Amino acid sequence: MIPLRDLNPRATTPIITVLLIVANVVAFIYQLTLGPRAGQELLYTLGMIPARVPLVFSGHKVTLVQAFLPLVSSMFLHGGFLHLIGNMWFLWVFGDNVEDHFGHFNYLVFYLACGVVGGVAHTLANLESTVPAVGASGAISGVLGAYIVLYPRARVLTLVPLVFLFFTVQLPAFVILGYWFLIQFFSGLGSLAAHSTGGVAFWAHIGGFVMGALLAVGTRRR
Repeated sequence: MIPLRDLNPRATTPIITVLLIVANVVAFIYQLTLGPRAGQELLYTLGMIPARVPLVFSGHKVTLVQAFLPLVSSMFLHGGFLHLIGNMWFLWVFGDNVEDHFGHFNYLVFYLACGVVGGVAHTLANLESTVPAVGASGAISGVLGAYIVLYPRARVLTLVPLVFLFFTVQLPAFVILGYWFLIQFFSGLGSLAAHSTGGVAFWAHIGGFVMGALLAVGTRRR
């Protein structure tokens, strides 16, 4: 199921959502200008590598900045066009109403906090991984978690594939986002069972989503 747009009117211009999308696109274009080798070095420098974290506390020459700055910098890097487009699409569809709720500045803080928590969750679940995790999906998962708390019955126009046919249907947000979260959760459990240390960062999605939902519950207006 692919959300096309929500039918939930916004009250303000989503300035921060637009700026975040622009920042991610600009960062990706910069990655492309570096070429394959330098681009790879950038990912290993600013991407979140879980195995670096234990080295900080075991006497190795890894600084706190090297280990933990990527919790933020990795949010603005992506592994490819589809990775970028998918993340930015979900942010555009669901971010405006969440920004409405929190206000522009608080929404930016909220977004970054969810991304950091998502990065921590991914790190704890993959402490031996030397693969750099990049992407805004932890932060955007926080947006989805907040949306399902704040606007569970908002209608979302959704593209549904059926074999070779595609059709659209309006679904409540709690259906499409709840379904998405269940996929992430069980996939995350599967990655733990398989001792997987690469691929999709399911635990970043789970951590970000839960953080976003909790923050939304704490600020929800009756």
